[in-house]
Amino acid sequence: MRVMIFGAGYSGKAIGQLLRGQGASVAGTTRSAEKGAALEAAGIEPFVFDGSSLTPELEAALKDVTHLVQSIAPGADGDPLVRLFGGQGLKSVMPKLEWVCYLSTVGVYGDHQGAWVDETSELKPVSVRSVERVEAEEAWQTLANREAIPLAILRLSGIYGPGRNTFMNLANGTARRLVKKDQVFNRIRVEDIAAATAFLAGPRTGGVFNVTDDEPSPPQDVVIEAARLMGMDAPPEQPFETADLTPMARSFYGENKRVSNAKIKALGFNFRYQNYHMSLAELLGSGRWNQKA
Repeated sequence: MRVMIFGAGYSGKAIGQLLRGQGASVAGTTRSAEKGAALEAAGIEPFVFDGSSLTPELEAALKDVTHLVQSIAPGADGDPLVRLFGGQGLKSVMPKLEWVCYLSTVGVYGDHQGAWVDETSELKPVSVRSVERVEAEEAWQTLANREAIPLAILRLSGIYGPGRNTFMNLANGTARRLVKKDQVFNRIRVEDIAAATAFLAGPRTGGVFNVTDDEPSPPQDVVIEAARLMGMDAPPEQPFETADLTPMARSFYGENKRVSNAKIKALGFNFRYQNYHMSLAELLGSGRWNQKA
């Protein structure tokens, strides 16, 4: 298995490290040569990709890729890889390609007023970035169907893990306990994203899958639990309506839903970190909570 991860950031690096540990040859892209050193240290062969064109080195490496993971967010002009490969086709650039994984977001469901959603639920994106995700999903489905390549779309909830979590926010004084009536969010450990990707990559499984925990919860509850585990006082409650938030942060609270992960579980996948209680306890107990991301 020769894997190329476009956008090997927090999630992409975790995916690459796990697949490499399972015997795959893994490469990944970053926007600068300086950031490539971190990928190399993680055992991921680095390539620079500026989002608009392929270097000769990257183009040559793609000739041997069997598994493609796309982790770069779309923009107003769409998905960067669809723009690059859509006209000529994926296999003209990656002749050995057997499977594609597109990392999306549960934001595509939009607001369901706290109701449960699954992969068959109506997509009602609220924010501009979620609308762009829906368009990117559709573009990838068209591209993959045209060439009969299995495509797995992973809809991810709020990502956290070592070096990126509520403990970090508490430690640096940026944690906030925002309260909005009846608001819940799902979340997902980065290691479970990697494990789900590997689970689907082996048999080259296609389809749309929610990759998320079992317990959609009010965000303030997570802050309280993390503070309890650290032996700290939780920050005071702040009403969402009067809190000073960036437009992007405020927009997250405009989408309220409970996301089911039953579909990927039915295939036999087991989430290691099923809820934030056990996950936070493991992060703190292992000492990895402040590990460099």
